[in-house]
Amino acid sequence: MDRKTTGIVAYLTIVGWFVAYFVGDREDAKFHLNQALVVHMTFIVLSILARIPIVGWFVWILNAVVFVIGVLGIIYAIQDQDKEVPLLGIIKLLK
Repeated sequence: MDRKTTGIVAYLTIVGWFVAYFVGDREDAKFHLNQALVVHMTFIVLSILARIPIVGWFVWILNAVVFVIGVLGIIYAIQDQDKEVPLLGIIKLLK
């Protein structure tokens, strides 16, 4: 996979991220791999927090915000821009 395809596939699902990481152009798409991993990890943490009775209602709003952030990441990957996603873009998990 080329850089652009790797970036797009990484945002789709966590399985897509693993496919992009192991099959795609890892070095050139490292920026979008990191951004997508941060978005997916945020979804996982919010899913765990959603199980808490009172906090769960607020988490639905946060899930919607993270979904929009993920869509922005896909748009940036389609446009082949190395632009950080809002709010979560400053977090670096991959080196």
